[in-house]
Amino acid sequence: MALASRYPDVEVPDVSVPEFVLAAGREKPDAPALIDGLRGDVITHGQLAGYVDRVAAALHARGLRKGDVVAMFCPNTPWYPVVFHGIAAAGCVMSPINSLYTPDEIAFQLRDSGAKILITVSPFLDRALAAVEGSPVGEVVVMDGAEGHASLVDLLSTDAPSVQVDFDPANDLVTLPYSSGTTGLPKGVMLTHRNLVANVAQCRPLIQLGEDERIIAVLPFFHIYGLTVLMNQGLAWGGAVVTLPRFDLEDFLRTIQDHKITRAFVAPPIVLALAKHPLVDQYDLSSLTSILSGAAPLDEQLALAAERRLRKGADTGVTVAQGYGMTELSPVSHTTPDLGAEPPGVSAGSVPKGSVGFAVPNSECRLVDPATGRDAATGERGELWVRGPNVMKGYLNNPQATADTIDAEGWLHTGDVAIVDENGCYTVVDRVKELIKYKGYQVAPAELEAVLIGHPEIADAAVIGVPDEDSGEELPKAFVVRSPGSALTQEAVMEYMAGKVAPHKKIRIVEFIEAVPKSAAGKILRKDLRAAG
Repeated sequence: MALASRYPDVEVPDVSVPEFVLAAGREKPDAPALIDGLRGDVITHGQLAGYVDRVAAALHARGLRKGDVVAMFCPNTPWYPVVFHGIAAAGCVMSPINSLYTPDEIAFQLRDSGAKILITVSPFLDRALAAVEGSPVGEVVVMDGAEGHASLVDLLSTDAPSVQVDFDPANDLVTLPYSSGTTGLPKGVMLTHRNLVANVAQCRPLIQLGEDERIIAVLPFFHIYGLTVLMNQGLAWGGAVVTLPRFDLEDFLRTIQDHKITRAFVAPPIVLALAKHPLVDQYDLSSLTSILSGAAPLDEQLALAAERRLRKGADTGVTVAQGYGMTELSPVSHTTPDLGAEPPGVSAGSVPKGSVGFAVPNSECRLVDPATGRDAATGERGELWVRGPNVMKGYLNNPQATADTIDAEGWLHTGDVAIVDENGCYTVVDRVKELIKYKGYQVAPAELEAVLIGHPEIADAAVIGVPDEDSGEELPKAFVVRSPGSALTQEAVMEYMAGKVAPHKKIRIVEFIEAVPKSAAGKILRKDLRAAG
């Protein structure tokens, strides 16, 4: 049974991403659009539009045409949105590359995407040059300059004529991020102009950004969460996006304080730091009104702990909540609304902290029992399926993977297990493939991780299932990061968990580690933990 969003449909303009996102800036050309959080450099909305025009013209003058792929291998800077929208305005497709990638991983993406130009920065140049050998890349542009390479200044100073492109927003690609989807090797996710325009428009009724908003952009723009939710959403509604090149807690806190940040879109590890790290008390974070977590599950108690601490006993209005999505959904399919922006019939502030909120407008959902294929009832678990204008066009050159993910009726099978309550509020329980089977029971790693993090001597934790040769089943194994100065033992961890969860959920093995491996977006890299044993 299809469950429609509780919100009325919104208009999705039939325009390109740059035309849509840069429109608000034309009304306030002198207002800041992009700010370097560390240096304070500012690009106004008017300057942004002019720079985008020049980058597009420079790429066209280099022979690039509609549909050609340009790869970006860069950290967050105020110039990242300039280049992204310049590529898009030229009719080309931007393929973002993870800043942590090795030359081999970069080379795979360059070859698979067919990228013709790679745009990077000088600190990444060694890896970039090693990766382009044997790839289709014909030129490496170094944004901050390097001998023998064109720079961003060269692109911006071109006197080439402006580019006029005839866009078909529903079919023309604008970005090609890479994702493993629900399983397997990374695949190029084909996202169209309409996908991204739709997703920004879909979020508007729930995340009601004002023109004076200041959004901290510490999550990477190379991740679709950063690209859509931080960068394009912030710019589309006339706000200012304040960039940081990487997450450093002290820089993050100082930037919030000094730039009077109003909204932070983050991942759970940052919420964990806000809840527990002593450094937080040294900064004035009172400008914050909203912290929205995504990319990985956020535990209810952790959200409440961060919220209580940031309020510091006084009701400053800050809320800590979460949303849900995936690259293949552009990425937002569900999110917790701002206070007062709840759908009709739902009272303000009634959304449970452990939930991911409501389905965005113009979308439908189903919850399907993976074992039976039947739709789950209200309050029952089922794999989340989503249909709407934000669903990707498909995987690049991989029709089988596309068919495995999007069925004939247009439903995208997320691979995530969720429940929905009577208000239409969704809670994601875990991924289908990550559930641990123990004595016939299903054990959700995210649930056990949330309990572990509640221990005062545990700074972080991750749980996987490991094979038990004797029983042929899986045993829940915890990888635990001790808090500084802690002498916590394996036995103490298992005893603590035994008092907190049902017998079939007890941790059977504990291993202490220095840090939980996570992606740049904050997702636990369980495959790395499995590989380590």
